[in-house]
Amino acid sequence: MVAGESGLGKSTLVNSLFLTDLHKDRKLLNAEERIAQTVEISRHTVDIEEKGVKLKLTIVDTPGFGDAVNNTECWRAVSEYIEQQFEFYFRDESGLNRKNIQDHRVHCCLYFIPPFGHGLRPVDVEFMKALQEKVNVVPLIAKADCLTPPEVKRLKEKLREEIDEYGIKIYKFPDCDSDSDDEFKRQDRELKESSPFAVIGSNTVVEARGQRVRGRLYPWGIVEVENPSHCDFVKLRTMLIRTHMHDLKDVTSDGHYESYRAQCIRTLSGRMNPDRRVQTPLPPPPLSSPDAETEKLIKKKDDQLRRMQQMLQKMQQQMHEQDL
Repeated sequence: MVAGESGLGKSTLVNSLFLTDLHKDRKLLNAEERIAQTVEISRHTVDIEEKGVKLKLTIVDTPGFGDAVNNTECWRAVSEYIEQQFEFYFRDESGLNRKNIQDHRVHCCLYFIPPFGHGLRPVDVEFMKALQEKVNVVPLIAKADCLTPPEVKRLKEKLREEIDEYGIKIYKFPDCDSDSDDEFKRQDRELKESSPFAVIGSNTVVEARGQRVRGRLYPWGIVEVENPSHCDFVKLRTMLIRTHMHDLKDVTSDGHYESYRAQCIRTLSGRMNPDRRVQTPLPPPPLSSPDAETEKLIKKKDDQLRRMQQMLQKMQQQMHEQDL
């Protein structure tokens, strides 16, 4: 998943990472249309090949995030989408046929931070804190070619300090095993020191030093996307596809999803009477002055709970029939 306000190069970076074209016929909204724009969820599937291994990746874009005048809880649509994928997986996992479960859970969220400010904005803090228990958040400094190398270094240090200060839980790189080779340890150390990654995206091929490379052409020179001395693009791609893909999935399964699953089971168990029959869902507590958005959210949560209760009843009936 990629998230961040418009104009930070999210689609360009994804196209550069996976050599694809997410939005071929995208229509850019004008300022007036973005005033009341809501956050959308756009999902794309791409096929890539890495060292002879074919991978199918699902990329989730969030157009409209942070673009409206009022961005209060603009991350709610993103959070609900992640929880929805957890719910789908939980229902498939709890069924009788679990051989061909489709895993559409979000294993990583690349959050784009603007390079123009002096650290995290309130919306950055609230977004990452709202999702830190649901997905692996990987913060990125977008359009790093706007900054000089000393400015990139200072901004990285500032972001690390503020992430610790606000108690934001971003994705933590695991420690290397003691028997890992020196090259892997060196690579792992560089990845940890480079976080948050300063990235540049480009779909244009330019000529530099007699070679054709992907980069951006400026009056003062060329910025090469895959040059480690220019940005952290290669490190990010290495982390996502080669070295830490399985760890991202493990953290999602063993951490974020397991917490969601335990919460669902506790909720269902708490609504069971002594003879192990599911009770009628308790009505939500009355609100003093609920607005339309709050009522919609309450109704959605009640529907989710009702589906889980029906699924649990069906499982209990099937288990009882098997015992007979």
